[in-house]
Amino acid sequence: MDEDTADAAALAPLVGAWAVTAEFPGMEAVVAGRAAFSWLLGRRFVLQTTENDHPDAPDSWAVLVPAPDRPGGYVQHYFDTRGVVRLYEAFFDGRSWTLLRREPDFSPLDFAQRFTATVSDDGDTIDGAWELARDGENWEHDFRLTYRRTG
Repeated sequence: MDEDTADAAALAPLVGAWAVTAEFPGMEAVVAGRAAFSWLLGRRFVLQTTENDHPDAPDSWAVLVPAPDRPGGYVQHYFDTRGVVRLYEAFFDGRSWTLLRREPDFSPLDFAQRFTATVSDDGDTIDGAWELARDGENWEHDFRLTYRRTG
């Protein structure tokens, strides 16, 4: 097994089907959806697909790939139904998951974004939150995101 495959294999705790809920400040309703993480191309990459039940929440595809310049790190290539395409730095150690976007890529950088989450001890829940920094430095809560394993 080469180094890239070994890094991709570390994403195994994410692989499966998940029920997802998003909680937005000032919004009483919880936005429900589904996510699935699956292996691609001989377990070298992980595909994340999401579908959301709220018309304002985009469905998305994202591919997690080992980052050749950051041992143990990843890059997430993100695409959604709004036509948004982004690149995120990604970090996952089996328990802590972080996505970070601090530079313009395929889309302008109107604000920096950060997602931080923790996988539960039993591996069946991922509890996290998205934050944004309009000035690139001062993070503020955007919304909470919870994954519950369904398969």
